[in-house]
Amino acid sequence: MIKFAIAAALAATTLPAAASAAEAAKPAATAPAAKQAYTSADTDIGTLLDDAAAKAIVEKYIPGFTTNPQVDMARAMTLKAVQAFAPDEVTDDRLAKIDAELAKLK
Repeated sequence: MIKFAIAAALAATTLPAAASAAEAAKPAATAPAAKQAYTSADTDIGTLLDDAAAKAIVEKYIPGFTTNPQVDMARAMTLKAVQAFAPDEVTDDRLAKIDAELAKLK
């Protein structure tokens, strides 16, 4: 118990100083980075599903995709990668339409 108290006390005194030094070493922040546009080829499905607007776009062009019980297994994949497994549902035409609408998201 005493070792824990000593460690906690040391951490309380040294961590703020270390954090201050680290903050001072950081360059001044500029404007926040602009949100990169989603694409069917580069954005993973998990990211699209986590954004309500993007999820609605995917569901609009590939009905049932976002509610499929197996969709969680594909969260790390892109829609373009899924196309190899479901070419009749995930067509180039649908991906182009999805990309056009995703590009409009802010």
